[in-house]
Amino acid sequence: MINSKRPDCVVIGYNETPFAEYEGLLARYGVESEAYRDLKFSFVDLDGKKLNYIDLLNHVFELGGGAGAAEPFKSCEIPNLAAVYLTHYLRKRGFSAHYINLFQHEKEELLRYLAADPLCVAITTTFYLMNFPVSEMVRFIRAHNPKVKIIVGGPLIANHARNYQNEELATTLDDIGADAYVVEAQGEATLLEIVRCLRTWGSLSDVPNLIYPEGGVLRKTAVVPENNSLDENYIDWQTFADEQLGPTLQTRTARSCAFSCSFCNYPTRAGKLTLTGLERVEAELDSMRALGGAKNVVFIDDTFNVPLPRFKDLCRLMMRKDYRFNWFSYFRCGNSDEEAVELMAQSGCKGVFLGIESGSPRILKNMNKAVTVEKYIKGVELLHQYDILTFDSFIIGFPGETRETVDETIAFIKETRPDYYRAQLWYCEPGTPIEHQRDKYEITGDGFVWRHATMDSLDAMDHIDRLFLTVKESTWLPQWSFDFWTIPYLLGKGVTLEQFKELMGWAHKLLALEIAYVPEHEKKLMQQEYLRHMVSASGSREWSRV
Repeated sequence: MINSKRPDCVVIGYNETPFAEYEGLLARYGVESEAYRDLKFSFVDLDGKKLNYIDLLNHVFELGGGAGAAEPFKSCEIPNLAAVYLTHYLRKRGFSAHYINLFQHEKEELLRYLAADPLCVAITTTFYLMNFPVSEMVRFIRAHNPKVKIIVGGPLIANHARNYQNEELATTLDDIGADAYVVEAQGEATLLEIVRCLRTWGSLSDVPNLIYPEGGVLRKTAVVPENNSLDENYIDWQTFADEQLGPTLQTRTARSCAFSCSFCNYPTRAGKLTLTGLERVEAELDSMRALGGAKNVVFIDDTFNVPLPRFKDLCRLMMRKDYRFNWFSYFRCGNSDEEAVELMAQSGCKGVFLGIESGSPRILKNMNKAVTVEKYIKGVELLHQYDILTFDSFIIGFPGETRETVDETIAFIKETRPDYYRAQLWYCEPGTPIEHQRDKYEITGDGFVWRHATMDSLDAMDHIDRLFLTVKESTWLPQWSFDFWTIPYLLGKGVTLEQFKELMGWAHKLLALEIAYVPEHEKKLMQQEYLRHMVSASGSREWSRV
C-alpha cells in the first residue's frame, strides 16, 4: 500500500468554456456559418446578452427570487463519471488520487492540489471535438505548477492519433501542450503505470500506449491493448462518502456499443461490447443507496437495453431491491417490447434518450441503424403509454438526405410527439464508417462544412430551421450546456418535472423568436411576456421584477 501526503494524481473531469467566450469564438467564423447557426439553437439573446439555457434558468430564478437564486445551476454539475472512475481505479490500487469535476468552477480547489505538488494531472477528453478546452487547462496548470506532469487521454486523443500522422500529429498535440498522451481506448491501466513510473522515478518510455514529445520529436511506446474487467472495477461510491457528490449520479453497466452506425466511431474505439455482471451492478447500486443522498441515477450505456433479457433482469433487480431511484438512460426503442417498458416504469425509469436520428427509412438504411420507422413508432408509443419521458435526437444532412427525407423526419416527430427533441447538423467526422463511402455519396469537406450528392451543410442548416419552426407538437432541448441529462440534475435541485416542462415550453418560444428573426421591437415585447411566464413557473410571485 502506497501512503503519501503528496497527491499522486489529480483527475480533471470537464472544462466547459464560458459561453460568451465560446460564442465569440464561433462568431469569428461568421454568424451565417454552419457552426454558429448550429449554436444558435442553444441560446437566447436578451438585450444583447446571450444566455444559454442554464444561464436563462438562473436569470429567471434570480428575477423571481426562487430556489435557483441562492445556488446557481451549473452545467455538467453531476459527478463526471470518467473522473470518478479513474480516481476510484487509482485509489483501489493504493494511490492517492483526487478529482476536479468542473474546471471552471473548481479552480481554487485545483490550485490547492497543485500547491501540494502532485506527481501528475490527468485530463479526460470525453466530450471534446477541439483542442482549446484542453489547452486552456494545460496553460492554467503550467502557470501554477510548471513541474507537474500533465497526461491527456480519451476520445479526442484517440481521434487525433487515428486521423493524423507525423508532422500533423506533432502540430496537433503541440497545440495541447501536455507531457504525455494516452492512445489506448480504455486507458486506466496505462494511467496506473504512468503514476507508478513517476512514483519510482522511472522513464515514460517503459509505459505502453503513450505518445510523448522528447527532444523535438514524438516518441511512441509499445502498444499493449487493455481489457479492464468491468466486474472488478465497478465504483464503490461509499469511498466518496466524504465528498459532495450531490443527489444525481452516473454509472455504466457496459462498455462499447452493440451496433455499428455509420456516423459513429465509438464501437471502433471501444471494441467488442462488454457487459458488467448483474451482481456487480447490484453492488454498485447498493453503494449509491448507502450514501443516503442519491435520488437520481443516469445509466450512460450506449445500448442499455441490449441484450433485452439482461435489461429486463436488471429492471427486476432494481424492483426487488426497491432502490427508489429515479433513473434515466439511453434506450433503443426499436429493440424492445411492452414487458420491458412496463418493467422500466415499475423500476423507477422517468425518462430515456432516444437516438432516433431520422424518420426516413432511406436515411436509416444509409446510417446502418438496423431498425425500421414502424418499430420506432411502436416503441415511442409504448414509452408514452407508461408515462416515461422521451427525448428524441435527430441528425439532419446525412449522406442521401433530401428535402423529402427531412419531411419524413418532420412527419415522424409530429406523429410520435416526443416530449422533447433536438435536431443537429450532421458532423462529417473522419474515422467514422461513412468515410469509406465518400466516393459513393460524393462527400467532400469535413466537420461542419461539407457537401455530398444530395445536399450541402448550409442547405441542411436551412432544413433544421424549417424543422424547428414547423414542429409544434414537441419541445426543443438544446445541446450546449443542457441536453436531456439536465432533467435528472434539475430534479435533484428541486425542480419538478411539471415545472421543467412549463419552463422549457416558454424557453422554446423565446428561442423561436431568435430563429424566426422577429423584428426587434416585437421581439422585446414577446420576450417580456415569456419571461413573466417563466418566472411564474419557477414558483415565484415576484413578477414585477421582470
